[in-house]
Amino acid sequence: MVVLSAALLLHACSSSADDELRQWMQAERSAIRPQVQPIPEPSKFEPKAYTAEQMLEPFSGEKLASVLRGAQSGPLSNSALIEPELNRRKEPLEAYPLDTMVMVGSLDQKGKLVALIRVDNLLYQVKPGNYLGQNYGKITKITETEVLLREIVQDAAGEWMEKSTALQLQEDASK
Repeated sequence: MVVLSAALLLHACSSSADDELRQWMQAERSAIRPQVQPIPEPSKFEPKAYTAEQMLEPFSGEKLASVLRGAQSGPLSNSALIEPELNRRKEPLEAYPLDTMVMVGSLDQKGKLVALIRVDNLLYQVKPGNYLGQNYGKITKITETEVLLREIVQDAAGEWMEKSTALQLQEDASK
Protein backbone atom coordinates (compact mmCIF):
# COMPACT_ATOMS: atom_id res chain seq x y z
CA MET A 1 0.00 0.00 0.00
CA VAL A 2 2.88 2.35 0.78
CA VAL A 3 4.27 1.77 -2.67
CA LEU A 4 0.92 2.50 -4.31
CA SER A 5 0.48 5.76 -2.40
CA ALA A 6 4.03 6.85 -3.26
CA ALA A 7 3.36 6.17 -6.94
CA LEU A 8 0.13 8.21 -6.83
CA LEU A 9 1.88 11.09 -5.11
CA LEU A 10 4.68 11.04 -7.64
CA HIS A 11 2.21 10.95 -10.54
CA ALA A 12 0.28 13.92 -9.14
CA CYS A 13 3.46 15.98 -8.85
CA SER A 14 4.59 15.19 -12.34
CA SER A 15 1.30 16.09 -14.00
CA SER A 16 1.20 19.52 -12.31
CA ALA A 17 4.81 20.20 -13.39
CA ASP A 18 3.87 19.04 -16.86
CA ASP A 19 0.94 21.48 -16.94
CA GLU A 20 3.17 24.35 -15.82
CA LEU A 21 5.68 23.52 -18.54
CA ARG A 22 2.98 23.46 -21.22
CA GLN A 23 1.59 26.83 -20.03
CA TRP A 24 5.08 28.37 -20.11
CA MET A 25 5.75 27.02 -23.63
CA GLN A 26 2.42 28.41 -24.85
CA ALA A 27 3.22 31.83 -23.36
CA GLU A 28 6.66 31.87 -24.99
CA ARG A 29 5.24 30.89 -28.39
CA SER A 30 2.70 33.66 -28.30
CA ALA A 31 5.32 36.21 -27.19
CA ILE A 32 7.75 35.49 -30.03
CA ARG A 33 6.87 37.01 -33.38
CA PRO A 34 9.22 36.16 -36.27
CA GLN A 35 10.69 39.10 -38.12
CA VAL A 36 10.67 38.11 -41.80
CA GLN A 37 12.05 40.62 -44.26
CA PRO A 38 9.95 40.88 -47.40
CA ILE A 39 11.64 39.64 -50.60
CA PRO A 40 12.57 42.53 -52.87
CA GLU A 41 10.91 42.75 -56.24
CA PRO A 42 13.05 41.27 -59.05
CA SER A 43 14.69 43.76 -61.37
CA LYS A 44 13.36 43.99 -64.87
CA PHE A 45 15.29 41.92 -67.44
CA GLU A 46 16.80 43.97 -70.21
CA PRO A 47 18.15 41.87 -73.09
CA LYS A 48 21.50 42.88 -74.57
CA ALA A 49 22.82 42.13 -78.03
CA TYR A 50 25.69 39.60 -78.26
CA THR A 51 28.52 41.44 -79.97
CA ALA A 52 31.45 39.09 -79.34
CA GLU A 53 30.78 36.95 -82.41
CA GLN A 54 32.49 39.51 -84.64
CA MET A 55 35.58 39.49 -82.41
CA LEU A 56 38.58 37.24 -82.91
CA GLU A 57 38.68 34.00 -80.88
CA PRO A 58 41.35 34.29 -78.16
CA PHE A 59 43.09 30.96 -78.93
CA SER A 60 42.97 30.93 -82.71
CA GLY A 61 45.92 31.01 -85.08
CA GLU A 62 44.54 34.21 -86.57
CA LYS A 63 44.86 35.91 -83.18
CA LEU A 64 48.50 34.88 -82.92
CA ALA A 65 49.21 36.10 -86.43
CA SER A 66 47.46 39.43 -85.78
CA VAL A 67 49.45 39.94 -82.59
CA LEU A 68 52.65 39.19 -84.46
CA ARG A 69 51.71 41.60 -87.21
CA GLY A 70 50.70 44.27 -84.68
CA ALA A 71 53.90 43.97 -82.69
CA GLN A 72 56.38 44.69 -85.43
CA SER A 73 59.04 45.32 -82.82
CA GLY A 74 61.14 42.47 -84.18
CA PRO A 75 62.53 42.16 -87.68
CA LEU A 76 60.19 41.43 -90.58
CA SER A 77 61.62 37.93 -90.91
CA ASN A 78 60.48 37.16 -87.36
CA SER A 79 56.78 37.14 -88.28
CA ALA A 80 57.61 35.75 -91.70
CA LEU A 81 58.88 32.59 -89.95
CA ILE A 82 55.62 31.76 -88.25
CA GLU A 83 52.96 33.05 -90.67
CA PRO A 84 53.30 30.28 -93.28
CA GLU A 85 53.10 27.69 -90.48
CA LEU A 86 49.82 29.13 -89.19
CA ASN A 87 48.19 29.09 -92.63
CA ARG A 88 48.86 25.45 -93.52
CA ARG A 89 46.95 22.29 -92.57
CA LYS A 90 48.41 20.40 -89.59
CA GLU A 91 49.78 16.89 -90.07
CA PRO A 92 48.89 14.03 -87.68
CA LEU A 93 52.33 13.78 -86.06
CA GLU A 94 52.19 17.44 -85.02
CA ALA A 95 49.76 16.47 -82.27
CA TYR A 96 52.51 14.67 -80.32
CA PRO A 97 55.52 16.14 -78.51
CA LEU A 98 58.87 15.29 -80.08
CA ASP A 99 60.07 13.48 -76.95
CA THR A 100 57.31 10.86 -77.34
CA MET A 101 58.56 9.91 -80.82
CA VAL A 102 61.17 7.26 -81.50
CA MET A 103 63.00 6.67 -84.76
CA VAL A 104 63.10 2.89 -85.17
CA GLY A 105 64.59 2.59 -88.66
CA SER A 106 64.73 3.82 -92.23
CA LEU A 107 63.75 2.48 -95.65
CA ASP A 108 65.11 3.16 -99.10
CA GLN A 109 62.13 3.78 -101.40
CA LYS A 110 63.16 4.43 -105.01
CA GLY A 111 66.49 5.88 -103.96
CA LYS A 112 65.04 8.18 -101.27
CA LEU A 113 65.27 7.49 -97.56
CA VAL A 114 62.07 7.29 -95.53
CA ALA A 115 62.25 7.22 -91.72
CA LEU A 116 60.12 4.96 -89.54
CA ILE A 117 58.80 6.79 -86.49
CA ARG A 118 56.98 5.07 -83.62
CA VAL A 119 54.41 7.04 -81.61
CA ASP A 120 51.97 5.39 -79.18
CA ASN A 121 52.89 1.93 -80.53
CA LEU A 122 51.96 2.98 -84.08
CA LEU A 123 54.52 3.13 -86.89
CA TYR A 124 54.61 6.07 -89.32
CA GLN A 125 56.66 6.63 -92.48
CA VAL A 126 57.96 10.17 -92.86
CA LYS A 127 59.98 11.87 -95.57
CA PRO A 128 61.65 15.28 -95.95
CA GLY A 129 59.03 18.01 -95.94
CA ASN A 130 56.76 16.28 -93.39
CA TYR A 131 56.15 17.90 -90.01
CA LEU A 132 56.81 16.40 -86.56
CA GLY A 133 56.23 17.68 -83.03
CA GLN A 134 54.42 20.63 -81.56
CA ASN A 135 57.00 23.30 -82.48
CA TYR A 136 56.36 23.40 -86.25
CA GLY A 137 59.17 20.87 -86.79
CA LYS A 138 59.77 20.36 -90.52
CA ILE A 139 61.93 17.43 -91.62
CA THR A 140 64.88 18.77 -93.62
CA LYS A 141 66.98 15.62 -94.03
CA ILE A 142 66.81 11.90 -93.29
CA THR A 143 69.88 9.70 -92.88
CA GLU A 144 70.08 6.06 -91.86
CA THR A 145 70.61 7.03 -88.22
CA GLU A 146 68.71 10.30 -87.69
CA VAL A 147 65.97 12.68 -88.80
CA LEU A 148 67.00 16.35 -88.94
CA LEU A 149 64.31 18.93 -88.18
CA ARG A 150 63.94 22.68 -88.36
CA GLU A 151 61.69 23.86 -85.53
CA ILE A 152 60.27 27.33 -84.93
CA VAL A 153 60.25 28.18 -81.24
CA GLN A 154 59.62 31.29 -79.20
CA ASP A 155 62.39 32.60 -76.97
CA ALA A 156 61.91 34.28 -73.58
CA ALA A 157 61.44 37.69 -75.21
CA GLY A 158 58.63 36.37 -77.43
CA GLU A 159 60.71 36.37 -80.62
CA TRP A 160 60.27 33.47 -83.05
CA MET A 161 63.48 31.76 -84.06
CA GLU A 162 64.61 28.66 -85.95
CA LYS A 163 66.19 25.79 -84.07
CA SER A 164 67.76 22.61 -85.46
CA THR A 165 66.78 19.35 -83.80
CA ALA A 166 67.62 15.73 -84.52
CA LEU A 167 65.62 12.60 -83.78
CA GLN A 168 68.16 9.77 -83.56
CA LEU A 169 67.77 6.07 -84.25
CA GLN A 170 67.02 4.15 -81.04
CA GLU A 171 68.50 0.69 -80.77
CA ASP A 172 66.13 -1.83 -79.20
CA ALA A 173 67.73 -2.81 -75.87
CA SER A 174 65.32 -5.70 -75.25
CA LYS A 175 67.00 -8.02 -77.79
